[in-house]
Amino acid sequence: MQEVSLLTGSNCRAKGAAPGFKVAILGASGGIGQPLALLMKMNPLVSVLHLYDVVNTPGVTADISHMNTGAVVRGFVGQPQLEDALTGMDVVIIPAGVPRKPGMTRDDLFNINAGIVRILCEGIAKCCPKAIVNVISNPVNSTVPIAAEVFKKAGTYDPKRLLGVTTLDVVRANTFVGEVLGLDPREISVPVVGGHAGVTILPLLSQVNPPCSFTSEEAKAGAGSATLSMAYAAAKFADACLKGLRGDVGIVECSYVASQVTELPFFASKVRLGRYGIEEILPLGPLNEFERAGLEKAKRELAESIQKGVSFVNK
Repeated sequence: MQEVSLLTGSNCRAKGAAPGFKVAILGASGGIGQPLALLMKMNPLVSVLHLYDVVNTPGVTADISHMNTGAVVRGFVGQPQLEDALTGMDVVIIPAGVPRKPGMTRDDLFNINAGIVRILCEGIAKCCPKAIVNVISNPVNSTVPIAAEVFKKAGTYDPKRLLGVTTLDVVRANTFVGEVLGLDPREISVPVVGGHAGVTILPLLSQVNPPCSFTSEEAKAGAGSATLSMAYAAAKFADACLKGLRGDVGIVECSYVASQVTELPFFASKVRLGRYGIEEILPLGPLNEFERAGLEKAKRELAESIQKGVSFVNK
């Protein structure tokens, strides 16, 4: 009679276990990273979950690993372990970075987070160049172009595999519309295009499903910062990427990606996900006058943010 280890559970997992994907979270000890790790450990499509951060990862890993779900959890701490954390990963999620603190300018925040994203993406280019990369680190409007430039320099850039996570904007818009209409927000779909900060966030309320109408004042409402809801949104988007990798059809999410929808090199809009990342970038569709004006404002700010990211890597 074969002994089964209760510590590893390896013999239990081997028989009839569903194939899953290997996912790494970079910045797993932070305010977004910890709840995101919890949610990804619950995802049945995840077979291996790597948690990386510069501090506190062993404790977070031990805590998460006690959950009796299928994913095997491994922790990695500090830059010397970054390559081990990334080797063989199918999806890499990056919430790493610092929040803006009192006395910190936007430029201070940008320089710190931009440097973090650059280092992490250099690791990805070396260890798992074919992984789907989900960028959460702010400012997303600049960090996605930074990632693209790093991958270009390494010769590994595939625009289909690099996605900025703007799902929180969609989640918020769906919730807002649900409250206004008295409907379940899970039954509502609001496309949110542009970028992921300030005026670059453009909900297309004229394209809400189910159809409804709003005043311009209602359309301007809603703002805030988040960690728990951001983790929820990131887990929701990562799940869509995993379903695409599995071969599910009809997986459509909004994301900030390399795009030709506008004259800008990056833009958030609906994308269809598949086995190789982005399969199709969908057109914006008809916009009303309010949305067209918002689009022009969004594009002006986005152009500056994109250039700032590109310049950071190339200076």
